[in-house]
Amino acid sequence: MTSRTVSELSIPVPWGEIRGKVWGPDHGCPVLCLHGWADNCGAFNTLIPLLPKECRYVAVDLAGHGRSSHRPPGDFYHFPLYVMDVLRVTEALQWSKFSIIGHSMGECSCFSALYHEMVDAVILLDSFGFYPVDLKEMSGVLRQGLDEMLQYEKTKEKKARTLLLMAVNTNLSEESVHALLERGLVQVEGGVVFSRDFRINLKNIARITLEQSMDMQSRIKASVLVVLAEDGFNKMSLEPGQKKWTSALLQGYRDRSHTVVTVPGDHHIHLNNPAVVAPIVSEFLRTKVLLQPNRLIDGQTSKL
Repeated sequence: MTSRTVSELSIPVPWGEIRGKVWGPDHGCPVLCLHGWADNCGAFNTLIPLLPKECRYVAVDLAGHGRSSHRPPGDFYHFPLYVMDVLRVTEALQWSKFSIIGHSMGECSCFSALYHEMVDAVILLDSFGFYPVDLKEMSGVLRQGLDEMLQYEKTKEKKARTLLLMAVNTNLSEESVHALLERGLVQVEGGVVFSRDFRINLKNIARITLEQSMDMQSRIKASVLVVLAEDGFNKMSLEPGQKKWTSALLQGYRDRSHTVVTVPGDHHIHLNNPAVVAPIVSEFLRTKVLLQPNRLIDGQTSKL
């Protein structure tokens, strides 16, 4: 695909708009692409051109990220609201059946469990799909999130924050930084600042236990591909005590005949070096979606 096949997307929501980018033919097999925490849809700039051209890829800036509107004052950012945003986007596109590619965050797995009849295939890029919390820690997490929101509301006006993206995401290549900053910066008086809402940094208050996560995982009816990076999330972000739930979740995918593979690279391997990931994702899409005899395209054309 060339840059001429890429178009901008804008979907109205009650607090503003959700923005994004679209690749591929109008009647292509629909694929929704969801970026990770603090990223934006530019995270798919290098991967999507390497994927099957028979698909129509819609990559969105999630609320509070990239060029999408920030949530109203006082609102939190957590997975149930992101799932609701996916519903808003797919309803606007008039997609009743589609596949999902998601990086890092778990909203695509939550959506695929809750609305399993709408999802053909799920591709998790360096993600376990769910991020459980021990039941004994739940109240502390909730309190921390509430306290952080109150503190943020008291201090946000006093903070003029201009940050260097590479200092936050040290595994990004220079080219990857440019891909994210294209939608991740806005000009202000005296320079530039991140466009994203800094409330996304606050503790996520909507958490579930490992038992609840395993139940949600069992409700996913679509085929699942998990692509883990050797030097990715599992290595850089998790404390030793959290390894128990990653092992349980991965074994759960395997027990349900889903596919789990590991590739060399870091957490942003799909952006830094997409040639490593693209063949695996492409083969999965062809096998599980494009070559299926009951694949429905008629009536799935995007209306935007």
